Amino acid sequence: MGDWRDRRTQDGGAQQGTLPMAGTYVVAPQDDVDIDKVEVMPTDLLGREYETFPAPEPLDHHGPARVIAMCNQKGGVGKTTSSINIAGALSQYGRRVLIVDFDPQGAATVGLGINANAVENTVYTALFDPSVDPHDIVQHTAFANLDVMPANIDLSAAEVQLVTEVGREQILASVLRKLKNEYDVIIVDCQPSLGLLTVNALTAADGVIIPVAAEFFALRGVALLMQSIEKVQSRINPNLQVYGVLVTMFTRTLHCEEVLQRIYEAFQDKVFHSVISRSIKLPDATVAAAPITIFAPGHKTAKEYREVTRELVARGIVA
Repeated sequence: MGDWRDRRTQDGGAQQGTLPMAGTYVVAPQDDVDIDKVEVMPTDLLGREYETFPAPEPLDHHGPARVIAMCNQKGGVGKTTSSINIAGALSQYGRRVLIVDFDPQGAATVGLGINANAVENTVYTALFDPSVDPHDIVQHTAFANLDVMPANIDLSAAEVQLVTEVGREQILASVLRKLKNEYDVIIVDCQPSLGLLTVNALTAADGVIIPVAAEFFALRGVALLMQSIEKVQSRINPNLQVYGVLVTMFTRTLHCEEVLQRIYEAFQDKVFHSVISRSIKLPDATVAAAPITIFAPGHKTAKEYREVTRELVARGIVA
């Protein structure tokens, strides 16, 4: 059996389950409009009616980037998956996107097809070696408009080293400052903790997206995260905002619906209209090292991530 990376459609596009050649694949916004066309005003799972978010217009220039921290100290709630797929959808709409993998597990790096153990420098280098230009650390992925600053297990030592650094909370911000003008959006995929790395991400960010799995235990840690965000707001980064709460891993069960209602009671209109369903197609896309919006653009979950992306643009969070 041939490798799936080599299977192409005759017109140069990609079949579902195939990965296009590097830098050649962009789904035109009008294609997504046809896929996601809604004839009536939609209603979300909380009963809220809302105008269909339009496909964003192309940009006539790029930068400076809006920095978004994808943050929740609980693991397994879809931070990396959401980072990759929101970034993938934004890139398909012509936005230049950089994912900063800020987790020592390096899942976002691997999830975009980059072998972090084979690259000379990672985000760890950017934090502690000012002689290295961050542009030289950024890796281009196989997808147009989508880059990644890789991470690997070396980053696990950063928490200890940051303790003795001057201005330790603002080191990532100083790194990203050199990259902002080249991108429209920078998404920082945080590790599942509330340590110094996460504080660095919150300090560097303009706003936070909080992925929350639709299960009871995922709710318990959100209050601690909000306390950390408020501390960063009051002491370091007063402009930090909570852009939204993204409910993930949703299934049509009574438990999930109760959790969704609880999340809405806590965050009100901060909850995104689109809820991300639990789907076997997401692991398939991860194995393929591609955003699901590219791997299976017609799939329900791909549509949900595109709807989240459109909401970000419609609300002015992203250009």
